[in-house]
Amino acid sequence: MTDIDYGALVKPDRVHSSLYKDAAIYDEEIERIFYRSWVWVAHSSEIPNPNDFITTHIGPQPVIVNRDRAGTVRVMVNRCRHRAATVCEKRRGNSPGFVCPYHAWTYATDGSLRGVPMPKGYKDFDKREFGLVQLRVEQYNGLIFATFNPDAPSLDDFLGAAKPWIDLFMKQGGGFPVKVLGEHKFTFPGNWKIQLENTTDAYHFPIVHKSFLTSLDGATEELFSFMDAGGYVEDLGNGHSVMVMIPELVDLEEGLDAEIPDRFAAIAEELRKTLDEQSVRRVVRAIGGTGFNLNMFPNIACSMAFFRVLRPLAVDRTEIRHVAIGMDGAPDIANQARMRLHEHFQGPMGFGTPDDAEAWERVQRGASGPSTSWIMVNRGEDKISDNAGDVTSETGMRAAYQMWKRMMTA
Repeated sequence: MTDIDYGALVKPDRVHSSLYKDAAIYDEEIERIFYRSWVWVAHSSEIPNPNDFITTHIGPQPVIVNRDRAGTVRVMVNRCRHRAATVCEKRRGNSPGFVCPYHAWTYATDGSLRGVPMPKGYKDFDKREFGLVQLRVEQYNGLIFATFNPDAPSLDDFLGAAKPWIDLFMKQGGGFPVKVLGEHKFTFPGNWKIQLENTTDAYHFPIVHKSFLTSLDGATEELFSFMDAGGYVEDLGNGHSVMVMIPELVDLEEGLDAEIPDRFAAIAEELRKTLDEQSVRRVVRAIGGTGFNLNMFPNIACSMAFFRVLRPLAVDRTEIRHVAIGMDGAPDIANQARMRLHEHFQGPMGFGTPDDAEAWERVQRGASGPSTSWIMVNRGEDKISDNAGDVTSETGMRAAYQMWKRMMTA
């Protein structure tokens, strides 16, 4: 515990720069936020079959997300109960169990300890007491969350007003289930909250991503010119927020009778070989993704057409995963088109990531100055019943920092 007054570091219109650079604050964030709240760990399509698993992290803690032999989704600490070695180092796979490489303690897919070499060396040893540590696990519309906190509210309560937006986001399956197509990851030398802010920041888009906008055809560039298109940012509670940039793409089930854009005409013709006209229109409309970013505190964003996942590595170092998603069972041409669009902006050689990462690094560098400095989050008015809001408003940042304050002072 520290004697830092966390409440004084977050004001209605600004946050103190020590939130980006104080290692003691970072350590407390891991304990009070990442180990006490619901954290996104996987999408259900990543573990479709019994014994499927992936490995990931909650903060610095390695965990295994798997579907056990009976089909139950579990999240378990990736740590042998003997001497703490990780029991699985593969990123993903299918396995009937997990074996510690150090002393060969063997665990079933439900986490129970099944075997110990030379068991006569132990007295009064009950294997039932030494299974892998289990986390609470709950799901919503394919999104798998876990928490170390047995007293955390239900996931339904935690997500709250974000749930309808998750439902809208998942419509980009175009009538097919949503599935993960692949991912890439990178690190940047900056605090995790810098990235958390970015996904709800439309103000930077025409400035930082000017090179991306100039690479588009005329119709697509017009679509992404959303500063005066009626968008807004809304506080959804519990640190979550939604930034609507392209209102006509909020609900992908609407507007199916509209003319198919020229850039998708050839794809539509190919789809008509195997799909009826209504299905063709649903798939084509879903290819480009939604018109909004849904930011869910503390680590996951449903960002237009992909998942953006953050993982804090240190006070000044963060890992980002860009998870591409597509349509499970749709004709290949549809998912190929989604991947090309993903690569254009968010891929390893795309226009978006290098520009964003440069800005994030500069924020961290600039925040390393005097301890009296503040970070402003005062732009725009919040969307309320009698105020339509503004897409460049920093409402989402204010929402996240109020949740940060609530959890850090609890």
